[in-house]
Amino acid sequence: MAETILRQTIIMLMLIMVGVFCSKAGMISKETNRQLSGFVLQVVNPAMIFMSYQTDYRSELVEGLLLSFVLSAGAFAVMTAAAYILVRHKPGRETEIERFSAIYSNCGFMGIPLVSSLFGMEGVFYLTAFITVFNIVVWTHGVVLISGERDMKKVVKVFYSPTMIAIALGLVTFFLRIRLPSVPAKAVNYIAELNTPLAMIVSGVTIADTKVVRLLKKPSVYYVVFLRLLLIPFIISALIAIPDVSEKVRMTVVVAAAAPPAAMCTLQCIRYGKNSLYSSEIFAFGTILSVATLPLTVECAEYLTKLIG
Repeated sequence: MAETILRQTIIMLMLIMVGVFCSKAGMISKETNRQLSGFVLQVVNPAMIFMSYQTDYRSELVEGLLLSFVLSAGAFAVMTAAAYILVRHKPGRETEIERFSAIYSNCGFMGIPLVSSLFGMEGVFYLTAFITVFNIVVWTHGVVLISGERDMKKVVKVFYSPTMIAIALGLVTFFLRIRLPSVPAKAVNYIAELNTPLAMIVSGVTIADTKVVRLLKKPSVYYVVFLRLLLIPFIISALIAIPDVSEKVRMTVVVAAAAPPAAMCTLQCIRYGKNSLYSSEIFAFGTILSVATLPLTVECAEYLTKLIG
């Protein structure tokens, strides 16, 4: 399984480099990248999530989905507690950005292609539970953390997002056993297949603006990335290393929790006038290093399960 993740992360890194090249060559501007990012988040991701529910109803799928919700909620509780304990307030420190980056992973952009490579659409099916919890928590706690505001209107809006609508529609069609006709299903599948290349190219364009030399001189970036990519995923892997739990459910949660820092942090920093450069540096460094850390985390999770079992 770790080998599958390694191959997939190498492929994703190559796609990221395409994005870097396109940015440096002036083929994709910042504005175009912003529009592509919106297209991935509002059209491509929802299409893939919806199609993951276009499968035959089975009781074990329902049980796995419910378990995935429980494990995902527990994972976010652990990640939040760890971030607040391990990232302390200090003068001159961007504590809110560092905590946000330590807690929230890029579970959509990175998680979907990785889980899909491991378990196909069934893995994406279970991943929707993690993404649902992510969306609820990031638009409540995450927004408050970065902005310092407590606006319940923003909390309500999350339930009208394309991702949440896709999950809701997917659940309805799954439980009512409604299947799309072959022609529209094929069309939606074509859109869903854009997820990995577009998401990685967008990430590459974002990374292209980062000053690598300046980034490497910031110890705090190393620390936050260490928490996000290694320590916190290890803690979660150890806590859910239960042999009786479905491997697909367990590893889906582990992979989603071990993904690099969420691009959402930079977007929220831009929105609320925070240090978006620092958040993009954490995002860039974490995304590049995740090529090595994700296979390591999967290998570690498999070992812990065998050890406890």
